[in-house]
Amino acid sequence: MPPDALAAYAAVILLLPMACFFLSSPTFLLVGLDVPAVTQLLRGMFNGYFLAMSLTGTVAAVAFGVAGRPGFAVAAVAAAAFAIMARRWFLPRLDAELEMRDAGNAAAIRRLRVLHLLGMLVNAIQLVAVVASVPMVV
Repeated sequence: MPPDALAAYAAVILLLPMACFFLSSPTFLLVGLDVPAVTQLLRGMFNGYFLAMSLTGTVAAVAFGVAGRPGFAVAAVAAAAFAIMARRWFLPRLDAELEMRDAGNAAAIRRLRVLHLLGMLVNAIQLVAVVASVPMVV
């Protein structure tokens, strides 16, 4: 396989979970976060996104390395490392807000929404960065 094709595949591998999350996360803006089933689904979506980004970042880093693109490999490792750290930071905070909401704290719903929007913003920034680097990859 030509190195350019492998590098293009690596970029697509990174883009897939970001694009899926980018398209699915705004739907939670249409529902209230006071419903336990909704927030359980939201938590599962964030957990899956962080795990998928960890895996795809690692796979993309290997593919970029094999393609002879060490700079992009380092960036893919950074994306995977960021997803691992973000998961460790984000999910405990989300769980804490869910517990506070279940205890009757009305402000917890607002903080859940802020966490949701923060996750969407971080994903959008990563997505823009990867899309902007695609012309340099190919």
